[in-house]
Amino acid sequence: MSQRVLTTESGAPVADNQNSATAGAGGPVLIQDQHLLEKLARFNRERIPERVVHARGSGAYGYFEVTDDVTGFTRADFLSEVGRRTETFIRFSTVADSLGGADAVRDPRGFALKFYTDEGNYDLVGNNTPVFFIKDPIKFPDFIHSQKRDPFTGRQEPDNVWDFWANSPESTHQITWLMGDRGIPASYRHMNGFGSHTYQWTNAEGEAFFVKYHFRTNQGVRSLSAEQAAEQVGKDANSHQTDLLQAIERGVNPSWTLHVQVMPAAEAADYRFNPFDVTKVWPHADYPLRRVGRLVLDRNPDNVFAEVEQAAFSPNNFVPGIGPSPDKMLQGRLFAYADAQRYRLGINHTQLPVNAPRTATVDNYGRDGLHATRYGSRQDKNYEPNSYAGPAQTGAALASPLAVHGWTGTHEAPAHTKDDDFFQAGELYRLMSTEEKDRLVANIAGGLSQVTRDDVIEKNLAHFHAADAEYGKRVEEAVRALRED
Repeated sequence: MSQRVLTTESGAPVADNQNSATAGAGGPVLIQDQHLLEKLARFNRERIPERVVHARGSGAYGYFEVTDDVTGFTRADFLSEVGRRTETFIRFSTVADSLGGADAVRDPRGFALKFYTDEGNYDLVGNNTPVFFIKDPIKFPDFIHSQKRDPFTGRQEPDNVWDFWANSPESTHQITWLMGDRGIPASYRHMNGFGSHTYQWTNAEGEAFFVKYHFRTNQGVRSLSAEQAAEQVGKDANSHQTDLLQAIERGVNPSWTLHVQVMPAAEAADYRFNPFDVTKVWPHADYPLRRVGRLVLDRNPDNVFAEVEQAAFSPNNFVPGIGPSPDKMLQGRLFAYADAQRYRLGINHTQLPVNAPRTATVDNYGRDGLHATRYGSRQDKNYEPNSYAGPAQTGAALASPLAVHGWTGTHEAPAHTKDDDFFQAGELYRLMSTEEKDRLVANIAGGLSQVTRDDVIEKNLAHFHAADAEYGKRVEEAVRALRED
């Protein structure tokens, strides 16, 4: 095999990559050393702003294979026939900590999936929990500020975390998930994934359905106790990244089975609670799981920075047959995610290899800007409409229209018969075994007992009491005992 030649960015061969050019053997470095200046300048610019949330992540390529007929619910082409495979890329992540944080921590996990379909990329951006802390996007910046490092102490502060939750009772359900046994997954392979939000599917006849996505791990759910997690972090802060990388390299390809819950659109208005409230789940007794297919991960990225850090997901990347719902949190994310990537990666981040469509053709009038690589032909116009056979609209909406009514303004969600913030947290608590309840109470008390304000503690305790009398009593007793020690 012939020796590869080292070159500069412009392609010129490099004569010496070990010694800078100097004025004589012991003289000062020369500014004319183009290779040295280029290396140092590139090094200074090799990193991009880290994500504000979901900064620490791991990724892998794979495929999604349809195993069951769902054409009665959606006309999405990549779901149109049993046996069809679509290339995918997934990014797992923690939420609150920075890029330098550890993997085995108590935190929700991002579960962001990109389908490279023939009709364009479809992004499903979810978590490993079926619910979230808040239901309105206007609260999201405040929520994240409360969970991130305090501007004065430089660390995550229990006072901030629990104060926000004390004043956001809708968080009680997600807190019960987070502080329970599944709050620290043993690995990315051993956790479920959820779309979390409600989405809309539309079939070929134009019928609309609301759906929730459930990816169930085929490796089985495994989690860590707080003590096991602390030990694992001490051994390998990159434990989940290491596990995913090594499993795929060994050919032990992790997989998940996708199920959906399907609600006919007409049933949403009269459902007993708001079906678009991301702090709640749909009971399986009302809307059972329907199997769709399986997700398999079989290839590691060649370059973590180029493919995992530069991977950009946005929940507004839909394909025909799939669209948004009135879920307020989802509506906010439709803007926020794409805008975050335009800031981090630039206006042309969709042209990066990990983000670019694989089989679909991109043809539009967006051009120029930083790092533009798509030029079009010499005769292409950059405006529309035009008389030069440029790309034209189809007139076919991706999903069915949503009916809206009422006055503009800031409103709470429409009232349903069972819309309180606590009943599902109580139901989740009552589903737990005695041992699971013990660990949940201990985890909550361990954090809440560190709060310095009594009124914040009392507000949080009131939420657990409202969810379930036993739940509240046990947390209160555990917090009191820890504060007396």
